[in-house]
This record gives sequence, structure tokens and C-alpha cells, in this order.
Amino acid sequence: MRIRFVIVVLFCSTAFACGENEDDRFIFFLHNRFLEEHELDESHPEFGRTEYKEILAEFEKSGLKVISEKRNGNVNARDYAVGIVNQIDSLMENGIEPSKITIVGTSKGGYIAQYVSTLANNPELNFVFVASFRNNDLENIPEINFCGNILTIYEKTDPFGVSAIRRKENSTCEIKNFKEVELNTGMGHGFLFKPLEEWIGPTIKWANGDYGLE
Repeated sequence: MRIRFVIVVLFCSTAFACGENEDDRFIFFLHNRFLEEHELDESHPEFGRTEYKEILAEFEKSGLKVISEKRNGNVNARDYAVGIVNQIDSLMENGIEPSKITIVGTSKGGYIAQYVSTLANNPELNFVFVASFRNNDLENIPEINFCGNILTIYEKTDPFGVSAIRRKENSTCEIKNFKEVELNTGMGHGFLFKPLEEWIGPTIKWANGDYGLE
């Protein structure tokens, strides 16, 4: 299956039209499944609209170079991750250090990000997996192997709201920094539809190398 990738840097036509320098930090944002199968202005019957543009704007306001696109058509997570790995390789080939690249995914986007972590196999990259782990993933998706500096964020009232420590313990790659944040917003899976400070804030800190989240 052929996947077409159109990676867009917010406010830039290409990744290298942004006048980046070696101090720039990049964030790849991978959104949830609902937005993949619906238009930007469509509302989830329980959680409302996915505030995709607002989420990107929060990352951009923090000074991060944001790379994202709206996926369409129920893409294969692993196949899509291959394209993200290629984009990461291009950044590194142009002098961007892997420690200044963060891949963030919410829900299905978080599973894509986990495949990126597995395929890139680079312990210097940063990852934030949001609401994207259940205990049966170890049996259902055994090929995932965490690699990099890993932050997981999950909501106590969300079915995907469990610790991913077992996946970390089963992974063979070096994980220099690993941290988990449990939220209790009461919003269930809907918390990731909005740019809440509760998850946006820790994500921005992680992307800036604050692995203690202080």
C-alpha cells in the first residue's frame, strides 16, 4: 500500500523554509483516530470537535517548530510511521540533533509514535505518548519496542488510562529518561480533543529537554 505524506510545518511551506538553526527544537504532532476519519469542523458525539489547529498553535507559541498534517482514511499505523522516520532522518541529515526532535501522538497518533520509536531505534529522540496504551497491547502489538526519552500521559477516567511501565520494562532499547503523568480531569478520552494545559504543558517541557518536568 502506498501512503502519500504531505508534512506541513506550521506557518512554513517546508521544514527548511523556517530559517531554523542548530538551537531550534522540532515537534511532530500526530492526532487521534477520530480526526483521521472526519473533517476538522466535525464534532465527536461525546467529546466535541478535535481542536487540532488550537493544539498546534499552543506548541507553536512555545517556540517549537511544529510539523504535522491531518491524516485521512484510516491509515496503517506502522506504514505511516515509516514516513515520519524518513522525515526525522532528513532533519538529522541537515544538522538537527535527535535530542531536539520530539514526536507526540494522541490516541491512534500515540500508537503511530510508538512505531516511530521502534523503527527509528534512536535513544536520543524524544517521545510523548498520550492516551495510547492498554495492558493487552503487550499481547496484541508485541512488536512495539520503546526507544528514546519517553513520556506517557494518561487520564484516570479513560479506558486508555493505564501506565505503560510494563512496555518500558519489556523494551530492549536504552531509555535514558522515562516518566509518566496521570491526569484526573474527569473527561475520559475527551481530554486529548482539547489543548489542555494538563497535557500540553508537560509535553512542551519534555520537548525542551526538561525530563524532570520541573
